[in-house]
Amino acid sequence: MAAKENAETLTVAGREVRVTNPDKPYFSREVQLKKIEIVRYYLAVADGALAGIRDRPVVLKRFVDGAEGQPFYQKRVPDNRPPWLRTVTLSFPSGRTADEAVVDDAAGLAWIVNLGCIELHPHAVRAGDVDHPDELRVDLDPGPGVAWADVRRVALEVNALLGELGLRGWPKTSGSRGMHVNIRIEPRWSFTDVRRAALALSREIERRAPTIATSKWWKEERHGVFLDYNQNAKDRTTCSAYSVRPLPDARVSAPLTWDEVADCDPAAFTVMTMPARFAAIGDPHAGIDAAAGSLDQLLELAARDEASGLPDAPWPPHYQKMDGEAPRVAPSRAKKAAGASGRAPRVRMPLLTVANSPSKDDALAGLERWKQRHPDAAGHLAVDDVLVDAMRGRSTTWTRVRVNLRNVPEAIRPAQETPDPDDDPTREWRAAVRKAPKNKPEDPSP
Repeated sequence: MAAKENAETLTVAGREVRVTNPDKPYFSREVQLKKIEIVRYYLAVADGALAGIRDRPVVLKRFVDGAEGQPFYQKRVPDNRPPWLRTVTLSFPSGRTADEAVVDDAAGLAWIVNLGCIELHPHAVRAGDVDHPDELRVDLDPGPGVAWADVRRVALEVNALLGELGLRGWPKTSGSRGMHVNIRIEPRWSFTDVRRAALALSREIERRAPTIATSKWWKEERHGVFLDYNQNAKDRTTCSAYSVRPLPDARVSAPLTWDEVADCDPAAFTVMTMPARFAAIGDPHAGIDAAAGSLDQLLELAARDEASGLPDAPWPPHYQKMDGEAPRVAPSRAKKAAGASGRAPRVRMPLLTVANSPSKDDALAGLERWKQRHPDAAGHLAVDDVLVDAMRGRSTTWTRVRVNLRNVPEAIRPAQETPDPDDDPTREWRAAVRKAPKNKPEDPSP
């Protein structure tokens, strides 16, 4: 006789939701949390969490082995979904389609969390119109060694610019090292237009705060806080408010008021503390749907940038090459010093790849081994010369570690070695693409 499955049935929003393996450890390092405790956290903040995902298609980022295991992305909602869970069909840059989950209530929220979705990843569109975003997302991504104070300063610069443009931003901690500012917009523009507006915003912030902000896509060209305009490209998602992040202290993405930004500490917002905060003050972003604004002034700013000779910035690698886009090749790999446009050449950076692994810990251990083999070169590396890249495969993530030798004297620069470890899960896919250049590759994005 098969063993009886361990499960707990909850009644949520008038529906029954089974939580399988409720005692499974989901956090076990700095805090001890079981799967059922993550479900109950989301139910405690359900009104706030639902505000960020309701009526939106959601990508399922599943941590089936808990926050300390390797997650995988699932676009297509499982076939065994409950009959009351809505879906909507989305198309992707590859031309493929998928039916994605649409969460309408706390029962649907509990159901996707039971699948291991400790983070919530909604698209920037509503289910009724999947071609016109109603949200522009400003993702502030600090580079290595960048102080949290600089992230907050850039966020406040974003708020000041939005005020000048007649838009209202809604800030939140990312739950990791950065911040997000969500802007509700009228659903009148395409993804391409929204991304164009986001790029103009990023470039304007870089002009206003050049020592701490950057709009440069290639990591080797960045400094300070990167404003990731490409998070507004079609098919991209970021974690929404109240999402639990897979960090040892179980911190969450916390919605804030602007008055809180200057002094906030992201470590203060965790699975343990957020329910009490929510009960005491409610959702700081409760008014976002009533504050939809226009992109007209941002698009005018984009037009001025283009008229001054600024090209479109690089898109993510699996997107179709766009008219007016700058070369989609990192400076360290560029073959020509300058293009036909006559623009000044980009500086080619001396980069080495030292590790590829599905495990970030294993990749970072490989970095330490590289430093031990090359102590003289390692001694010249600045904090932001170590590039830790979160790479996306078709359904999983992996980590690539590179070092920029720009500060290392040429005489002692090591040559490229076989990365250690060298486990790139996309290598076979990329090899197949190279062998069949005339065939459109499958979409490698999650």
